[in-house]
Order: sequence, then C-alpha cells, then structure tokens
Amino acid sequence: MSECTHDCSSCSQNCASREAPQDLHEPAHAKSSIKKVIGVVSGKGGVGKSMTSALLAVTLQRMGYHCGVLDADITGPSIPKLFGIHGRAMGDSEGIWPIKSQTGVDVMSINLLLEHESDPVVWRGPVIAGAVKQFWQDVIWQDVDFLFVDMPPGTGDVPLTVFQTLPVDGIVVVTSPQELVSLIVSKAVKMANMMNVPILGLVENMSYVVCPDCGKKISVFGESHTAQIAAEYHLPLLAQMPIDPKLAQAADNGAIESWQGDALAPAADAIAGLLK
Repeated sequence: MSECTHDCSSCSQNCASREAPQDLHEPAHAKSSIKKVIGVVSGKGGVGKSMTSALLAVTLQRMGYHCGVLDADITGPSIPKLFGIHGRAMGDSEGIWPIKSQTGVDVMSINLLLEHESDPVVWRGPVIAGAVKQFWQDVIWQDVDFLFVDMPPGTGDVPLTVFQTLPVDGIVVVTSPQELVSLIVSKAVKMANMMNVPILGLVENMSYVVCPDCGKKISVFGESHTAQIAAEYHLPLLAQMPIDPKLAQAADNGAIESWQGDALAPAADAIAGLLK
C-alpha cells in the first residue's frame, strides 16, 4: 500500500480514517493563547519567504495586533537576524518563553537555543520535524493574534509536520516573477490543497526596482508570471514587493522593524480579515 496522503478524495481504500477522519492537530502549550496560525511557504529557497514572514508580523503589529513568528526553518534560521535578536531564549518549569523584538513581536527560533548562533544544525528530517513540534507545544505564546510560521522551502518533512500538527488557518505562498518559479509554486499550492489547508494568496517578491532618478519601475527579472499562476489556481495576488536597497540594509542591520514601506499592506489586510 502506498503512503497515505490524507487526501481521501483520490483514495480508494476503505480505511478507518476514511470512515471517521481524525484530527491530527496537536494542542499548543496549555498556557498559550493563539487566535490564528498563518504559514508562509515557498516552493524554493531565495525568494524572500523569511523577509515576508517578518514584514507581515511587523505590519500587523503596527495595525494593533500582537504577532509572533515561529521560525520553522531549522537548518537555515534567519528570523532572529532580521529582528536583531541575538540573546538566548529562556525556559522555566512552565515552558520556553519566546524573545520579544523591539516592537513586541514574539520570536522563537533554533538560533535562540544554540550555544553559538553560527553553529550548524546537522540533524536528520525526523529530528528537525520534532523541533518544530516543540516550538508549538513547549513554547508559551501568550495572547498572540497571529502566529506566523516561517517554513523551509519545498514540500518535505517540516511543511508536512506543520500542516498535520498545527491548526493552520491559512498560508501565504511567496514567489518571484520568473516563469521558472511557476512549476515550483504549483507544487506548493497542490500540497496545501492535499492537506486541506486554506491558501490566502500569493505574494510576489523582487517584482521590480524603482529608478532613483526618474521613479520608473524596472522589471529586473522580466515580465511577471505570478498573476497568471494566481489566476490558474483562482487565488488572489496579495502583494508585489519591490527590490528596495533600504529594506535590504535594514535586514542586514537587524532593523527590519524600522522599514516604513507598505507594499505588504494588502496582504496584511487580508490576514487581518480572518479575525473579523
């Protein structure tokens, strides 16, 4: 028998779970209070998924919501660096406490538990997936309106663990303008559909750069194909992020919260609508 994909619509087996589907979601820490869980995914690396996760949290925090970021990219964590967080997360008899950013965003990442943040995490898939589950079950997320889960690229162990373990209320798919990315986006979208996870829409990163002299938008990677992909899957294109040297500098300086751009405002509005 082939491995179960939990997509009963395409399965002919009369297994028990088909007759009475089970909720595989694990409960969060007993002292956690999380209203909505938003996954941020990408089919491939290098498209700005972590940047998008951080900026969405920052944008919604400015709108008056309390946000958290769970860095599920265990082998390539970058969320603490974006927020300028270099301390160690502390725990007590109750659980592990996330570190708050300058504006109050709660952050948890494997980098906040390592002795040295530059130490590599050389773990196999099941151990990595187990760490993500611990970030959900052992970390105390207090009064969080939106918990953003920054997932590693692809459709492997961690995304599967997140979709099966966490009650994800919706995902945002991050992509870039090139046609090459369309196939990769399709894989991410189809995985979400297989796992019955709602897709809120697409965010296109590195869409264009604004000429500092004339203000003209220049499509560095050529004509965008993201709108076509979104239309193909009947999904909204939530936002198109420019290439902004000031944003890159803020990220490098660990000052992502100081960037004042509003390119992700439409995506933030769509996410905020989940609480209305």
